[in-house]
Amino acid sequence: MPATSRQHTPITPSRVEDRRLITGCGQYTHDVCHDGMLHAVFVRSQHAHARLAEVDVRAARTAPDVRAVYVAADLGDACMPPINPIASAHPAWPCPLLAEGTVRFVGQPIVLVVALTRAAAEAAAELLAIDYAELPTAGDLAPGAAAVLRFAHKSGPPVDPAATGSLRAVARHRQPRLAAAPMETRAAVAHWDHSGLTMWLPTQSPARARDDIAHMLGLAKQQVRVIAPDVGGAFGARASVNPEDLLTAFAAHRLGGTVKWAASRSEEFTSATHGRGAFLEGALSMDADGHFVHLEARLAFPLGAWLPFSAAMPVRNAARILPGPYRVGSVDIEAHATQSNAAAVNIYRGAGRPEAALLMERLVDAAARVGGIDPVELRRRNLIPASAMPYDTPTGERLDSGDYPAALERACERFGYAAERAQQARRRAAGELVGIGLAMYVEPCGQGWESARVTLLPDGTVTVASGSAAQGQGHQTTYAAIVATVLGLDPQLVTAVHGDTALCPDGIGALASRSIAIGGSAVQAAARAAAARRDAGEPLPLTAESVYTAPGEAWSYGCVIARMSILAETGEPRIERMVWVDDAGRIISPQLAEGQLHGGLAQGIGQAMLERIVYDDSGQLLTGSLLDYALPRAGDMPPLEIDSLCIPATANALGAKGVGEAGTIGVPAALLNAAIDALSPFKVTDLDFPLTAERLWRTINTSTKEPSP
Repeated sequence: MPATSRQHTPITPSRVEDRRLITGCGQYTHDVCHDGMLHAVFVRSQHAHARLAEVDVRAARTAPDVRAVYVAADLGDACMPPINPIASAHPAWPCPLLAEGTVRFVGQPIVLVVALTRAAAEAAAELLAIDYAELPTAGDLAPGAAAVLRFAHKSGPPVDPAATGSLRAVARHRQPRLAAAPMETRAAVAHWDHSGLTMWLPTQSPARARDDIAHMLGLAKQQVRVIAPDVGGAFGARASVNPEDLLTAFAAHRLGGTVKWAASRSEEFTSATHGRGAFLEGALSMDADGHFVHLEARLAFPLGAWLPFSAAMPVRNAARILPGPYRVGSVDIEAHATQSNAAAVNIYRGAGRPEAALLMERLVDAAARVGGIDPVELRRRNLIPASAMPYDTPTGERLDSGDYPAALERACERFGYAAERAQQARRRAAGELVGIGLAMYVEPCGQGWESARVTLLPDGTVTVASGSAAQGQGHQTTYAAIVATVLGLDPQLVTAVHGDTALCPDGIGALASRSIAIGGSAVQAAARAAAARRDAGEPLPLTAESVYTAPGEAWSYGCVIARMSILAETGEPRIERMVWVDDAGRIISPQLAEGQLHGGLAQGIGQAMLERIVYDDSGQLLTGSLLDYALPRAGDMPPLEIDSLCIPATANALGAKGVGEAGTIGVPAALLNAAIDALSPFKVTDLDFPLTAERLWRTINTSTKEPSP
């Protein structure tokens, strides 16, 4: 199918959520307050690995206004739920709600204190006496650590470059851990009364959280209601329940009242889940004509001390996404994940997709250099053509639709690639360090099912309820637009409801770029069913429900080209220009889609240029505040030119593809290639993130500059 630009007319002009949020009328879990509400505080481990010789809580239990002090022995057999059954995991360490016998990371909760006020709970926590006997600490990806998760893909015979005469390029990259760093820190409010438990929780998966809470408390799921109000940032980090969530529910159930817990920013760094953290290395072989014949990849991921529900997804995704948008004759891919004495690693915007793109795009640029071929030309020779779609990859995935070469050509045209290369040569001749980096990427957009319920009311208004909650994506706007289009109504007559298990049908939730592709398809199906019954003369009110299962997985994709300069004297990098062409399939709201691209861009720049979680050798966190952990600011955002191909997906009824994670996938890889291209006169072939001025300066001053021609 030929590529077109913005071929779908926008259904609705603007977000309906904005006015309430920007005027301070939003309600977050931190805002929830009940009369007589108790407050929870956690006492956490000060050591990364130690035996708990003694935990003395007697003074805390008798402190003023304290209502309860819980340790592991008070919890019975309550523990964290198992991980996603998509993978077979064998964790070496248990995942208790409160540490018992041994602590395994700094920040692990040991004791829960509940009091009339937060101040009283904090004062009581100071009275605890905990004796530790320190044990050896295992860092991330420690040599000899046993693999908890493993994925492998092999196709075709192995290739011996020496025997076949093929060229072989190699690359390696270490990606540090990152913090999701939401504006709203974690929080939970649990209320127990005769009707059951109601819990306010900033979660991406309300129905699964409800089920996890009910199972932990031994309740029927009908006795538990989870409400996800406005959420100040999620990014995958809130797809799984945390120990603190379950413990807050436990305390409310045990005490028969309302309990609130709100994390400090320090707790967010030490005990919330992290993202990324992988070590990537590989080799790409190509024949004399520049066609890729074999890919070898070895991927290692950290898991931390305990496993959230989605712990397996980053390593699984990275392994299955390779070799990205390219045709490769055969592959040998091995990926594994190991535990360490550090906070857990969960999905974080992209969840394995950025890692796959980083390795593959570095290998393609390295192969271009080895073969003396322009990086764009080498990609032209190896991208999967539109005529081959749908395309079955060597790892068993099916790319449903798209025109990868068109994305490359559109980006090069917008960037003025030939003119930019000529300008780069002139600037280099004048002594400047300037690089151009290119990255192609693919983005799988979720599998499985979602649900929706559409109710037509006698006054002409419509309510749509979805099992896919929202954390800023604009579901109220897009779901209302989908319903309005089917029913022939003004979108302002449609109210979207989400994030409340009492008001919405069950659903998987908002993660993996699946909300519009699968959740939107469910909304469309329910609206069509309601329209058919209305048109058949059925009286109002009427309600139609749909559980939509996608027949396949939609794959979005794109191309990012960046120009970066580096000041040789200081190493200071500057992203001078960026052109980005994406394909998110059918776009419901161009404004929302562009906002998602900009948000992903910001986090992609943070990953590439600024952000890094650091532990010392004893497992102490060195980046435990925003004074130590650098986030991108407005001044760090580069000039950006965005264009879109809108080729409908064939893997879902709506024809939509994901867009929310694209920036974290393509942008870091393009910036890495740009930095290495800028430093190519110094024979630099590999760099680790983040690309700080210090790292680049040290690289310049420890490398050998090539002689001038």
